Amino acid sequence: MSVLAFSYYENKKEHYLNLSKTNANSLIRDIKSKISFADKNKDPIKDIKLLNSKEFSISLYNEKKEKIFGTLENHINFSKDIIFQKEHIIFLNDYALEHFSIKYILLKENTYFKKVSVLKLKIILLFLIIYSLTSVLIYFLIKSFLKPLKNEKIRLSNFVKDATHELNTPITAILMSSENTDISEKQIERIRSSATRASEIYQDLSYIFLENKSEKLFLENLCLNELITEQLEYFQPLIKQKRIKITSNLEHTYYSMNKNEFIRLINNLISNSIKYNKFAGSVIITLKNNSLEIRDTGIGIEEEKLQDVFKRSFRGTMEEGGFGLGLSIVHLICKKYGIKIEITSQLKEGTSFTLFL
Repeated sequence: MSVLAFSYYENKKEHYLNLSKTNANSLIRDIKSKISFADKNKDPIKDIKLLNSKEFSISLYNEKKEKIFGTLENHINFSKDIIFQKEHIIFLNDYALEHFSIKYILLKENTYFKKVSVLKLKIILLFLIIYSLTSVLIYFLIKSFLKPLKNEKIRLSNFVKDATHELNTPITAILMSSENTDISEKQIERIRSSATRASEIYQDLSYIFLENKSEKLFLENLCLNELITEQLEYFQPLIKQKRIKITSNLEHTYYSMNKNEFIRLINNLISNSIKYNKFAGSVIITLKNNSLEIRDTGIGIEEEKLQDVFKRSFRGTMEEGGFGLGLSIVHLICKKYGIKIEITSQLKEGTSFTLFL
């Protein structure tokens, strides 16, 4: 860009010089004609109107290089046709006719260097504007290119933090239960329960950070009652550990969605109804009239906190950890398929989630 600007400046400067030469030659021809005419008519040289010009200051010299008319300084190099001074250009013409004893016509150009200065300023300003705009454009382009990488870095960082936090409890339980050489049936049950919970946490983390970013999802006409029954069997270790009574009233219901996403949806609702339930509590699952309700007899949620339960940062209890991760997945999937979800809860009595399919 600098080379282009310099090239344009040099070409434009040469154009201004050639234009000044052309104007000077044209003016000199007119001056010669006027001088010749004034000499024939015996008119005084000072009365020649052409000697007054905005672009040029005109001076006339005799053969001895003495000034006859004009304002130019006397120390002029008469051997050159063009004289470049600090702020002016002087064009010199050897006047052959010698009217009024005139030998030399000198024109001091008054606008060339001003034009060049203005040109230089314009080019510098234009260069700065283009440079600034280009810099801003490059900045935003780089920022837009780096944004996906930055988001990916943040996403992976969150994945590691959430995985570490969420997996800590079930892994600790597994390790503690396996410390003894003689493992009781109760400890085996606890290990199975913790393994189930760890698996669910992993599946949730994988979905929220990795799987749900996939653009292509295979939709199936799912038999929801069969899938719910299968997942209840999967949660048996957790159900047995807390002595939870499960009551299910499931009508034959079909719904078109991705199978893995429905499993994430129902598993998180079942998992929460078990995890935040009291010991020997109950869970009632009802599927009918295109609605799915999961009601538990757990700890409940304060009314003012109900609006926050779908946020990933929301925590249920210090002992059990957060509702947020699982319920944020529930909310994400419901929003994706246009499923309306309602939640009602009473502290220390239980919570109900209803999905309208």
